[in-house]
Amino acid sequence: MKLLRFGPAGHEAPGAIDAHGNIRDLTGVVPDYFGADISCDAIARIAALDLTQYPIVDPSTRIGACVADTRNFYCVGLNYALHAAESGLDAPSEPVLFNKASSSLSGPNDNVIIPRRSVKTDWEVELGVVIGREALYVDEADALNYVAGYCLINDVSEREFQIEKGGQWVKGKSAPTFGPIGPYLVSADEIPDPQTLRLQLALNGEVVQDSNTSDMIFSVREIVAYMSQFMRLMPGDIITTGTPSGVGLGMNPQRFLKPGDVMELEIDGLGQQRQVAVAAD
Repeated sequence: MKLLRFGPAGHEAPGAIDAHGNIRDLTGVVPDYFGADISCDAIARIAALDLTQYPIVDPSTRIGACVADTRNFYCVGLNYALHAAESGLDAPSEPVLFNKASSSLSGPNDNVIIPRRSVKTDWEVELGVVIGREALYVDEADALNYVAGYCLINDVSEREFQIEKGGQWVKGKSAPTFGPIGPYLVSADEIPDPQTLRLQLALNGEVVQDSNTSDMIFSVREIVAYMSQFMRLMPGDIITTGTPSGVGLGMNPQRFLKPGDVMELEIDGLGQQRQVAVAAD
């Protein structure tokens, strides 16, 4: 299944992609894609529907974030060896965990707003994981059974806020529009091995990130099991799993987003995103 949300910002409706690539409107059938309504069991119920019975949505309709909201938007840092190296840091011995504010969620093709006083807004293409069952003290061998699906995420980051202001990373990760996700959530059965996916990001037509999830230091399986030793993961929780090398922070000279820059992202099987960077009001 490919699940998505469509419509004006703040008024999105739930939908699904049918066998011919049409968006089908599931308003009144699905409350929205949040919490238990995006669990493994909920996705199984949606998969049993005959999508041809539901209205086709105009393909020009705006696509919103594929998850309506989330209690927790978790992140894994420094999870590709080359990215750790370009950041001047050693590869971690355990997953580096932090948060993004859920208010950073935005649609896959919405503008990315460069915050006021920002001088180092950066891009990060990442594989996103959406949890589908309550997970606590999960064994690594069983960890993927707790995943509802996967999505494309741009973990937009303001590096001065993140690194140079002191304290924790969350404040450099959480500005409005810093969490474009989607265009859709792809159910876990369509991605049998999340460690074989090519991911790319182009800036103004130039490919700056081009890697594969096989290069992750900690796999999705390891991340879910590890996190569940410290917290109860809940349906609808989002985990973004780290970015490969090619971010602006690691370039020489460093390069950061300016108004008018265009980011185009893609992960095998998970669709594409396109965002234009704009200045904050």
